[in-house]
Amino acid sequence: MRPGLPPQRVAVFSWLSFSPGRRLERLAGLLFLITWLFGSSAIASETQFDGTVIFLRHALAPGDGDPENFDLDDCQTQRNLDEAGRQQARAIGKRIAAAKLNLASIYSSEWCRCLETALLLDLGAVTPFDGLNSFYQSHAPRDATLAKLNSKLANLPRNGAPVIMVTHYVTILAVANIAAPSGGAVLYDLATGYARELSLTDFRPHS
Repeated sequence: MRPGLPPQRVAVFSWLSFSPGRRLERLAGLLFLITWLFGSSAIASETQFDGTVIFLRHALAPGDGDPENFDLDDCQTQRNLDEAGRQQARAIGKRIAAAKLNLASIYSSEWCRCLETALLLDLGAVTPFDGLNSFYQSHAPRDATLAKLNSKLANLPRNGAPVIMVTHYVTILAVANIAAPSGGAVLYDLATGYARELSLTDFRPHS
């Protein structure tokens, strides 16, 4: 180190001491390393589904909330999927099927729009689960519902096959702190609690 020079100045001086060709060579190597690291992380995050929950918000259903005469046992009293939502659900199911995730199970809120979304995915048997119900208009008790969901998550195997949970905006927001659009997916890591939005383009076949 040159006496009297701060470390930052020494680093700059050391860099400039290389010939132009050598500096370009080192810069190219650095850029390659950065690209490789970020590229590897992206590939890993897009394909590591094992032991992970995929929260899926129900497909497009026009309106907001549910009618005042809401009855859980009567779909006619609920906000339901329109034809665009049904097509969206089928398309999502095809993308997930193409990824060959070997799903362990599919759970759904008891709301009709969620059950219909889950069935139209056409990925296997669907299990209604009240821990995924909506507490947006207090049709379900918030704390009790989330307690059931958290208990279910705690008992899923950390290294098991992926699980899909079809639910509502408020439920995903409460668990993952992510505002999912209709038909939006959120990848949730059971081991770490880390969550991220999952684009449909992430559902791709494994090599």
